[in-house]
Amino acid sequence: MKILAIETSCDETSAAVIENKKILSSKISSQTVHSKFGGVVPELASRNHLRLIDLMVNEALEEAECILNDIDAFAVTYGPGLVGALLVGLNYIKGIAVSTGKPFIGINHIEGHIFSNFLEHPELEAPFLALVVSGGHTQLVIVKKLFDYKIIGQTRDDAVGEAFDKVAKLLGLGYPGGPVIDKLSKEGDGKKIKFPRPSFKKDAGFEFSYSGLKTAVLNYIKNNTATYKDEINDICASFQEAAISVLVSNSIEAARTYSLKNIVVAGGVAANTLLRYKLSDNAKKYNIKTYFPAMDFCMDNAAMIAAVAYEKLKRKMYSSLSLKAYPYLPITDDYSIESGEGSL
Repeated sequence: MKILAIETSCDETSAAVIENKKILSSKISSQTVHSKFGGVVPELASRNHLRLIDLMVNEALEEAECILNDIDAFAVTYGPGLVGALLVGLNYIKGIAVSTGKPFIGINHIEGHIFSNFLEHPELEAPFLALVVSGGHTQLVIVKKLFDYKIIGQTRDDAVGEAFDKVAKLLGLGYPGGPVIDKLSKEGDGKKIKFPRPSFKKDAGFEFSYSGLKTAVLNYIKNNTATYKDEINDICASFQEAAISVLVSNSIEAARTYSLKNIVVAGGVAANTLLRYKLSDNAKKYNIKTYFPAMDFCMDNAAMIAAVAYEKLKRKMYSSLSLKAYPYLPITDDYSIESGEGSL
């Protein structure tokens, strides 16, 4: 079964072809137009998706050595994300589905990030704890079995990836902030500055908060205007140490509380080198195994969308042409199937 999937939820335009569980092609175009604004501009993102989507699909088909008629089914992200960006991909796939008479299915973007681990680790099986960390999400999700999710903790304000981007902007480091802070942190002292590590009472669940940490960095810059530029490496390292330590402690505590022996990390922040080291190292102490996607699949990509679609299409879980884009879509909600085994 060959599946063509596309992903246009934010500022990556991506297309991929998989056959069963084998990736035949994966094409990703990251939009650079947003860097001068310090964040994603929704209107510019939509326009660039319109410009790039046909090119990405054609390149994915060419790399997979197939044509459109060889594809058995199509998949597309329908939420969460920027509504204009989502609509570009959703309407594009609907058009192809109608013209070819083949089925399509809408996929939850966060679900896709979790499934990116199956591309790297086909032996992975539920149940497991998923730590979802990106520019828009910071969540702990119990995956009881495929398509059965329970959120047990999430951020009360900023997502961790958003905090990385905002701190990078405060320091004049550009966008996206995660990679550059990670790089500069290697040259800094993470214990030099004592930034806050938010924690909550146990009865509040495994919650996160990053607005206070971001504000603490801002205040440090304001209080050290004459010298902070000479301390940028230490500021980055100390911020990253505070941000990552909370992710690690909450994840391990949650896994132990629910007797889960596997932690799966998903989303753009899964590429962070300190998170990869600290979570893996600390989890070993409790005989907990950690899984991370390949670096190329930490960012938004269509291969992860195809991975979810493969499992859903095996179950004949098709979507209707009436499917809408949902900018706010919890992983626990699925509007992609109208009733029972949907179809065109």
